[in-house]
Amino acid sequence: MRRNVIGGVASVALMAALGAVMFALRSSLSDATVALVLVVPVVVAVVLGGVWAGVAAVVAGFALYDFVFIPPYYTLTVGHARNWVALGVYVIVVSLVARVVTRLRSAQELALARQHDSQRLLEMSELLLGDRPLEQLLPLVVSIVRDAFGSEGVVLLLPRHGVLEIVASSGRDLTEAELRSVTPEPGIRSALMPAGVTETIVLASPGRPVGLLGFVGSPLPPWRRAFARAFANHIAIAVERAQLREQALRMHVLEEVDRLRASLVGAVSHDLRTPLATIKASASALLDPDIALPKAEQAELLGLIDAQADRLARLVSNLLDMTRIEAGTFVLRRQPLDVHELVDGAVRSLRPLLDPSRVKSDVPVDLPAVDADHVLVGEVLGNLLDNSVRFAPDGSPIEISARRLGDFVEISVSDRGPGIPASDRAVIFERGYGRLPESDQVASTNGAARASASGTWRPSGLRGGAGLGLAIAKAFVDAHGGTISADDAPGGGARVSFSLPVVTEPSDGRDRDVMTER
Repeated sequence: MRRNVIGGVASVALMAALGAVMFALRSSLSDATVALVLVVPVVVAVVLGGVWAGVAAVVAGFALYDFVFIPPYYTLTVGHARNWVALGVYVIVVSLVARVVTRLRSAQELALARQHDSQRLLEMSELLLGDRPLEQLLPLVVSIVRDAFGSEGVVLLLPRHGVLEIVASSGRDLTEAELRSVTPEPGIRSALMPAGVTETIVLASPGRPVGLLGFVGSPLPPWRRAFARAFANHIAIAVERAQLREQALRMHVLEEVDRLRASLVGAVSHDLRTPLATIKASASALLDPDIALPKAEQAELLGLIDAQADRLARLVSNLLDMTRIEAGTFVLRRQPLDVHELVDGAVRSLRPLLDPSRVKSDVPVDLPAVDADHVLVGEVLGNLLDNSVRFAPDGSPIEISARRLGDFVEISVSDRGPGIPASDRAVIFERGYGRLPESDQVASTNGAARASASGTWRPSGLRGGAGLGLAIAKAFVDAHGGTISADDAPGGGARVSFSLPVVTEPSDGRDRDVMTER
């Protein structure tokens, strides 16, 4: 309506201006010239206002032509037959011109609309090609659809918990009553098309419906519904792909959790079985009335039971700490620690499994203190020394060295064992790496029991794989912001090195609680 008014007013104004000019020259103008000039306001009316503005311009032009330029003047009476012919030709000509201009304008508007729609569809396609999460994708989709169709509002409904729910909207929001028709209270039947939504298009992918696209406000013209279905097809594919992506991600997470659980169970079962087997064999030897053990060997077995029980307690504590670290809930109690004291404490904690005389320490006197959690770092050193004891030949030396590297202190534990293959050094810190096969564990346990029965028990006779020791060490070192790695020892064997930050701020002697983040 507004457009018709603008076109009619413009054509009348132009017609009045042209009529005034021609009125001054009326005596020198022919009837045909006047008719041709009055075609111009009709064209303007059609271009600016459309069909009804053109019809109004034709009527106004006819009246002006007859009233001012056809004798007798200033009346609507037509005197001569030739004047009827002139008026008839004028009406026919301007009607044809108006029709042609209307069709041209309609074709131009349609072409512009199709160009606009194609551009929006291209934007939609480019958007859907991106790998966006569903919660980011849906608001953009409804915004593009609303802009493409000029609707008051657009809502997107997807099935959730057995009912359709509005998951994204753009433009006018639905009222409370309209929302209740979409998500009713229990016991109230829900309408397929909610109140306020005047047009709906089903989002369907091959084989199943995905959701519903609703337009709020005026219904879509029939010629635009086909285009809306093209949008709906694109949206359905994108929504289904995003849903499948989320399902695949959940499946991947579940598979990863299952893999880690299996790895953890395998590693824990081995690391628990080894000390339990040692405790069982030692206790059985002590309780067997047929075996007469000297007091020295009895004390050795009791000490071994005590050491392996401590090892079990340490393993369980380490597992709990590692779980809390990975969950981001563990609190590091940092404090300045002397590296000499850390080394001495770790060696003492492994008696009687480790003879202190085997340990060769090379820690500079002027080495700065490290900013670390005493308990966790002690466990790191204990796990590395425990691995060296199990893999190094009996009586061979185990070396502990330390040096400063910038803002960190690097501590290394070396042994004379078989070493670590270069191809395995990237994975030795994973859970369960290096576990003995089940048959080897059983054989090792049985061998230890036989050795006990014969009175020739040796604590180092029971060996095992790395199990969780290196994985726990890596988790604890990572929590401090350090690094851990393995390479060849200078004299042969394996060397594992880890770094800890040095103390950079004055300390008041109190512990600092720091929440770790994974």
